[in-house]
Amino acid sequence: SQSEADAQAKGAAADYPASLKVVADHARSCCFLIADGVNPSNEGRGYVLRRIIRRAVRHGNKLGATGSFFHKMLQPLIDVMGAAYPELEANKARIEAQLLKEEEQFAKTLEQGLKLLEGELANLKGSVIAGETVFKLYDTYGFPTDLTADIARERDLTIDEAGFEVEMAAQRQRARDAGKFAVDYNSIVKVEGETQFDGYDATQGQGQIIALYKDGEQVDEVVEGDEALIVLNQTPFYAESGGQVGDTGILKNETGIFEVQDTKKSGGAFVHQGIVTVGSLKASQSVEAAVKADLRAATARNHSATHLLHAALRQVLGAHVQQKGSLVASELLRFDFANDQPVTFAQLQEIERIVNREVIANTAVSTELLDIDAAKEKGAMMLFGEKYGDEVRVLSMGSVIEEQNFSIELCGGIHVKRTGDIGLFKITSEGGVAAGVRRIEAVTGVKAVEAAQKADRDIHAINDLLKAQKDQTVEKVESLASTASSLQKQIEQLNQKLASFQAAELLSQVQTVAGRATLITTVQNTDAKSLRSLHDGVKSKLENAVIVIAAVDGDKVSLIASVAKAFTAAVKAGDIIKHLGQELGGKGGGKPDLAQGGAPLNDKLAPVMASLTAWLEQKQQG
Repeated sequence: SQSEADAQAKGAAADYPASLKVVADHARSCCFLIADGVNPSNEGRGYVLRRIIRRAVRHGNKLGATGSFFHKMLQPLIDVMGAAYPELEANKARIEAQLLKEEEQFAKTLEQGLKLLEGELANLKGSVIAGETVFKLYDTYGFPTDLTADIARERDLTIDEAGFEVEMAAQRQRARDAGKFAVDYNSIVKVEGETQFDGYDATQGQGQIIALYKDGEQVDEVVEGDEALIVLNQTPFYAESGGQVGDTGILKNETGIFEVQDTKKSGGAFVHQGIVTVGSLKASQSVEAAVKADLRAATARNHSATHLLHAALRQVLGAHVQQKGSLVASELLRFDFANDQPVTFAQLQEIERIVNREVIANTAVSTELLDIDAAKEKGAMMLFGEKYGDEVRVLSMGSVIEEQNFSIELCGGIHVKRTGDIGLFKITSEGGVAAGVRRIEAVTGVKAVEAAQKADRDIHAINDLLKAQKDQTVEKVESLASTASSLQKQIEQLNQKLASFQAAELLSQVQTVAGRATLITTVQNTDAKSLRSLHDGVKSKLENAVIVIAAVDGDKVSLIASVAKAFTAAVKAGDIIKHLGQELGGKGGGKPDLAQGGAPLNDKLAPVMASLTAWLEQKQQG
């Protein structure tokens, strides 16, 4: 009716300014987030960003926008806010690329999700979309529930919100169950006050046991064989934090020895996790604490190298590089950072050169406690999303350029005294770990020397095989690769000729089945690629026919069948291959005129191929 049409028009007009506000507000939020180093992802703040982008795109579509439009909102934002927030202009290309990539991905997601929804709606009984379907759209395709609800309203349907919440609750429980084996020290350790950390300049010290825990309960004593948690009033053991692993070592006194296997934090308390190896330990006793100094030194080398790596990455790749995670252990360092593209081999080498230049310079590493404003003024790198107190520890290292150190970051970890203590820095791998996040792994000190020596051993072994001098490796390999490529082409040509000869020989095996020329045969020592060439050779000489060939290659059987198009109404190539696959314990399929498959070689091959003539006669006559 006219009144209903007027009401709908009025509703659309009311939505119009609301959608405009959503697009404008979300454009501002998304651009700021990406400029600050956040990338769209499926977890944490990255997932929040992804949801904001998708909501904005949906409202843009409601306004009639087609194609990719949201990334174009950046320039108007720069025009209005660029002077106050110059990072927008500085990161313009990256922000636009991220928004465009996400828009295009959402378009695919939308298409896939709509197909699923259309399929569900086609079989829907009643007017309520099941909560399970709503959850699947949300969880698998990233469909916001309000988007599914909008589509439902357009079709006079509703969604089962209660059912959706049940599915969400089940997912949360699965997530909790997946992490149930992790020790929650905060729920176990209840200690007033804080542990005094004395480990920045020492690996040995003394402390008093202020709490003991066994099997999740506080106890007064632990004895030999007990796995326990020990809290000291002061300790040289570093507790896992900021990506650096916790220290290991020994706590001991006249009554017992405790092997510390890890050190964690619980509030302000440092928790020493391990096992009593000798005697017993009691609450209030004093102990001597000794950190494994060699592991501590190796960890410190890797931690300091991580800071130099971060600065080098920003220098080579750009200021958009920001830390997304790290692991600093005695064996290696792992550094995750924001970057859309893989780091090239040339860039990795340049990064290595820059870090090792700072190592060779052997400059002093300095730390100072500053208030947060002074740290910012000094130019210290701060991680997006991290919470900092009023006073922070600022670590400076590397060459001084324009009155500023090569690397300045906030860090509470253990570091070397001078950059030269790192010894040598060597990147061992680079790869992607998530959308817009790359990971570099590297080693330092003796481990770096071992990595370099392994590379030398590999080159030496290759040269021995090539009978080449060290400076001839690449030249010899290129020559061998060229020769191998040439020989491969010759082999393919010879195989084609051989297939042609075999095809001519196979023509003598052609028989008539149900009034049609038919070839059923098995060939030996023929791989799948050669089988296709053989088949094509036969078909070129036998056009209107049914052709079935089994090729044995080692312990595998490759199958191919073709049926002239004039005969496909009576028998199909795909049916032939499916029949053979079922009989031989394999699988396959294809079009009515051509199909392929495979199966393991077994004693059934000969009788199955022999019985195929009767099967075809029955099939074609039926």
